[in-house]
Amino acid sequence: MPAVLANMSSRSASWFYIFSYFVLSIFGSIHAANNCNGPLLSVLPESSFESSSTSSSSQLPHSAKLNRREGEGGWAPERSDRQPWLQLDLRQKMEVTAIATQGRSGSSDWVTSFMLLFSDSGLAWKQYGQSEDTGTYTGNTNSEGVVQHKLVHSIAARFLRFVPLDWSTTGWIGLRVEVYGCVYKSDVADFNGRSALLYRFNQKSQRTVKDVISLRFKSYGADGVLVHGEGHRGDYLTLELHHATLALHLNLDDAKLYPSSANVSVFLGCLLDDQLWHYVLVKRSNKQVNLTVDGHTRHLSTTGVEDSLEVDYELSFGGIPIPGKPGSFLRKNFHGCIENLYYNGVNIINLAKRRKLQIHSVGNVTFSCSGPQPQMVSTTFLSSSSSYLSLPLEPLGVWGLDVHFHFRTWNQEGLLFSTGLAQGSQHLVLQISRGQLHLMVHGAAEQKTKMFIEVGVTDGLWHSVSLSYRDRMVSLVLDNEPTSTMDVQSHADSGNSVFFGGCPQYSDVCKNPTVAFQGCMRQILLNNQLMDLPRVQQGLLGNYSKLQFDICGIRNRCLPNFCEHDGRCTQSWDTFYCDCSGTGYTGETCHNSIYEASCEAHRQMGSTSGYFYIDPDGSGPLKATLVYCNMTEDKVWTVVDHNNSGFVNVTGATTKKPYVMRFNYTASLEQLRALIGRSEHCQQEVVYSCRKSRLFNTWDGRPLSWWLDGSGEKQTYWGGSVPGVQQCSCSLEENCIDMNYFCNCDADTHLWVNDTGLLSYKDHLPLTEIVIGDTNRTGSAAVYRVGSLHCNGDRFLWNSASFYPGSSSLHFPKFQAELSADISLYFKTTASSGVLLENLGTADFITLKLTTPSAITFIFDVGNGPVDLMVSSPVPLNDKQWHYVRAERNLKEASLQVDQLPLHTLEAPSEGHYRLQLKSLLLIGGSTFKESSFLGCIRALTLNGVTLDLEEQAKLTPGVTPGCPGHCSGSARVCHNRGRCMEKNSGYVCDCTHSAYNGPHCKKEVSMSFESGSSVTLTFQMPFPVMHNRDRGSKSSSRQPIHSQSSSRQPIHSQSSGIYAHDGESREKVALSFLTTHTPAMLLCVSTYHQQYLAIILANNGSLQIWFRLNREERAEIFTPKAYSLADGQLHRVQVHREGKDLYVQIDKDIDQKYNLSSDLKMNTLRSLTLGKVTATSAGHAGLAEEVLRAGSKGFIGCLSSVQFNHLTPLKTAILNHGSSLVHVLGNLVESNCGALADSTTSQSTSDHSEGVDRGIDRLKKTRSDSAVIGGLITAAFLITLCAVAVTSCFLYRRCSHTHTHPQEKSSISQKKDPRHSPEHSYPAGLENSYPVDLVLDLNLDLLSSVSHSRKEYYI
Repeated sequence: MPAVLANMSSRSASWFYIFSYFVLSIFGSIHAANNCNGPLLSVLPESSFESSSTSSSSQLPHSAKLNRREGEGGWAPERSDRQPWLQLDLRQKMEVTAIATQGRSGSSDWVTSFMLLFSDSGLAWKQYGQSEDTGTYTGNTNSEGVVQHKLVHSIAARFLRFVPLDWSTTGWIGLRVEVYGCVYKSDVADFNGRSALLYRFNQKSQRTVKDVISLRFKSYGADGVLVHGEGHRGDYLTLELHHATLALHLNLDDAKLYPSSANVSVFLGCLLDDQLWHYVLVKRSNKQVNLTVDGHTRHLSTTGVEDSLEVDYELSFGGIPIPGKPGSFLRKNFHGCIENLYYNGVNIINLAKRRKLQIHSVGNVTFSCSGPQPQMVSTTFLSSSSSYLSLPLEPLGVWGLDVHFHFRTWNQEGLLFSTGLAQGSQHLVLQISRGQLHLMVHGAAEQKTKMFIEVGVTDGLWHSVSLSYRDRMVSLVLDNEPTSTMDVQSHADSGNSVFFGGCPQYSDVCKNPTVAFQGCMRQILLNNQLMDLPRVQQGLLGNYSKLQFDICGIRNRCLPNFCEHDGRCTQSWDTFYCDCSGTGYTGETCHNSIYEASCEAHRQMGSTSGYFYIDPDGSGPLKATLVYCNMTEDKVWTVVDHNNSGFVNVTGATTKKPYVMRFNYTASLEQLRALIGRSEHCQQEVVYSCRKSRLFNTWDGRPLSWWLDGSGEKQTYWGGSVPGVQQCSCSLEENCIDMNYFCNCDADTHLWVNDTGLLSYKDHLPLTEIVIGDTNRTGSAAVYRVGSLHCNGDRFLWNSASFYPGSSSLHFPKFQAELSADISLYFKTTASSGVLLENLGTADFITLKLTTPSAITFIFDVGNGPVDLMVSSPVPLNDKQWHYVRAERNLKEASLQVDQLPLHTLEAPSEGHYRLQLKSLLLIGGSTFKESSFLGCIRALTLNGVTLDLEEQAKLTPGVTPGCPGHCSGSARVCHNRGRCMEKNSGYVCDCTHSAYNGPHCKKEVSMSFESGSSVTLTFQMPFPVMHNRDRGSKSSSRQPIHSQSSSRQPIHSQSSGIYAHDGESREKVALSFLTTHTPAMLLCVSTYHQQYLAIILANNGSLQIWFRLNREERAEIFTPKAYSLADGQLHRVQVHREGKDLYVQIDKDIDQKYNLSSDLKMNTLRSLTLGKVTATSAGHAGLAEEVLRAGSKGFIGCLSSVQFNHLTPLKTAILNHGSSLVHVLGNLVESNCGALADSTTSQSTSDHSEGVDRGIDRLKKTRSDSAVIGGLITAAFLITLCAVAVTSCFLYRRCSHTHTHPQEKSSISQKKDPRHSPEHSYPAGLENSYPVDLVLDLNLDLLSSVSHSRKEYYI
């Protein structure tokens, strides 16, 4: 009876299967409506289950259904199986929405993690990612429990493959599975590369203002047209594959009317020829277009005049047929499948299947998707060190050797093919070197014959290689390039094996010349025979290591582009790289701005007035902007100009046809809002004079003139008044010429009057438009001038809070830091530990804390396990002094810096989770856990460019107070020129260690007189980190990969304070003052161990020249700001500042220029810095130009003062460390006073940024045509001139009085105006702060080991 039942079962299985799928097909829509979550495996026959191997006959693949207990309760592979997998054939394309796994029943066998692959054909596979940043699934912890995973995005596929990665430590692999979903419905068409579908319109042409095109495609080629339509007037729309990237080309304009109209194109996606399905959506509304590929969207706007698309007759899909030439096409046709193709709601493929008249078929279009050919199935080489494929080869007879294969990769280096020749005496090696193909024949005596094909092959595209060897001739063909040949001095006689991708580790016949190949290969033919890779996988043919069969695992790591601020992304197999050149940002992901946040920050860097780039939002989305920093004695003003700063005369305007002027600033409105928000005070002067021109209507108060604020809102108050009232400044000051009116102009007098004042309400600045409407009456006129926007102060630089005992903390919204997080702050405390910052998620978190009195720890977890980074300081951090901390985490690395100690970094893993998912409130000064709260002060806390307002939040929080007590805790500058304010029990002292100045407040210059042949040279040791990490270039510390908590708990201690060179950022800052009458002269020369140099010299004619050589292979670049001589016996101040390719030069206050360098390379590993005479020893091997050497041989005769190069102060170092072996002083140097030696106490200025009233009046007079207006202006000019003469006379009288009666007071006044020119500059025997001499030297020179951001520390 059992046999009969078994026979009946075998005969009826197929009928049961057909019936089951008939039911599923009928009710597929019902399944979809019910969330499409029905089980799919219960109805499958045994033949639908396959595996790489089977452990026994009772552990077969079909036993792997969930909860099955038959046999041995599940599937298990052989223990020798190197790549086990379980495969399911769902019998037709299904939509899969969830999966479930279970171990083998009643055993110790289960899978703890696995990959899920899917395929349409069962040949070409793709890995399904559980999320954007990981492609592995968590499995089971026992044999009976069921673990279910709902898919974030459903899979449309026929085949599924479960690939175990880890399994039970006490048993083996055991697996039972279930799949949930429903029948997938689609209309599909197959294009063979010579076919197309035409959708013809009902009318001659079709004009649309909105278009929606959606489709899914999989392609067997890298190029091909998907959609095309065009019109007779020049309109067109083309959607095509170009080098495996999707391109959309669009033109909406009439080519005859607008021949110069720019056509627009947008490119998106990569590797789209992978024989897998990709989703495309094109949405156009007028000129706005969105292109979406696989969830990534790019927006563009057409630049022409028209906003509609006119297409004639038809749209074509799959190709562009040539009218009247059947079978001919304009471009390469699409080869592959398209499904669910919709154009403006019309199902194109469905119409074609039903043979509707609107659709015309060209060539052979079928309505089922054919799978790839077996030879097109890929194999992935996973490891750059140990991947290889070895295949047997018969000895080369008279026919020689023919090798053919396809490959794709991102890597610039890798072995492709190797085999022995002439009984092992020679080896034929084909490799990728520097992104190009190199073919070499190695002889027994290390003789090499080389051949190169100078075509890039590391672009991620498929490339074909054909290699032939016979008759002592090797020929090589790459893609469609011409054949390259090379003679070989031996007969063809190959060994027993050929190697693809790499060599075995201990092979005598094959050696990796550099690294193994990482990438994909397919269609491997040896002597015209296709290699059977499934047999290789089964161990029946050849050998292999670190390969993944049936899949090409290449990834596009630049989509999405994780390089911020328009950084250019490049990639290798394992990671991506960001080129930040020209962006104004730096770092591994171009996250950190290279510019200071404000003019206040520039002043605290020791800068004087001039043009500077500032970046108010730091690492935020806004670019830096160029502003003028007017650094007065008491305030620093940030000045932003606009396009119309002169006086303007307005006549003939009415309320119906008013005069309108729009103001465009040198910064965007978003940048201005950031600047204004950061500033303590902003103002903008509006000079307004009128005659018979009212601002407000006399009867009803209706405004006749007004202005628009930064948000475009209409404002009716005028300068000097307050928002909300229609008044002018004279009303508030009660001095209007007629007190019956609120403005002088409203008196409507025939005389010229003015309502000038300052706009200072920050929320309304800047003024963006002015409207004037009452100048059309006889004799009516108005004259206005809108000044530049002026802002001062940095309200965030000293925004602080004090934390007291009681476990209080400040609460802020969660930190938005999924991909990048930078945290910077200053703190001071006397406590031994405390949490500075904490933010938690469900599992992720980020914490910054003081763990010991001398250590800061940065800990975070993005889902791969906790990672911590610790920096220990050689001095206590709980010394009640301000200390700077900056922590950063991005997709490439994590870093931590404390004060000016070396930056420490950890490399991030290339795989795994990378999004930091935070949920809770951000805590400042406290923790959710039982950790000690912070006691002390925190200030200038900035997260991703946004500075938190600690003071406002502290007002609402018990136990926390705004501000921070102490002499060094306010915005008042007590220490100047980079001096550090140090709190003491009774007062403070200024630490001038890092300043080129000295004195109680770091304001006294340090000067030296140089005689003929004198020089000061600082030499630097080659640092250990640089020697061992040259390829990393930008960090001074050794880098480690980021691991989980268990492997990274050891603290990273700071290096000893040695004197060594530094691999710095692409930035240098030089400042010095000099006085001389001799030319040529060497002012400063800096050289590196890589033959780079920077030299500042005076040429034979006395002009200043700046020489930069950043690339040792190129000549130095020379910059001459002005041709006139500076060897005039006057004291001149020179400042040189490089940021990447941008070079800024300021001389005195006369010259402020910007230049562009050809390179942004870093000046790596400094070798020496010399002032004065350059000797062969000091120049090293810098390769100085002849003119620089000539100036260096002459040296410098005169006085040098306040010299600073980045953090180095060479004059002060020479005074304090004269006996050090690293400080070389040549000749006789005398401490001096450059200011006293100068003929005059100030450098003459030939320019002034602010315009005076008299200059404005001169401009005004040039624009006058009305004689009455001219008369009024002359009168005003005369009155102003009288006032100016009176004020000047008074000033001169007082000055003369002081000169004759108080000479000492005069000197002090001069010193206040410019501390560089003080007549009292005798340098004391030691520092006022009494720091040990060796510590000063170490700190002064060791600063080179810190990164640029550490410059912001201590500038108080």
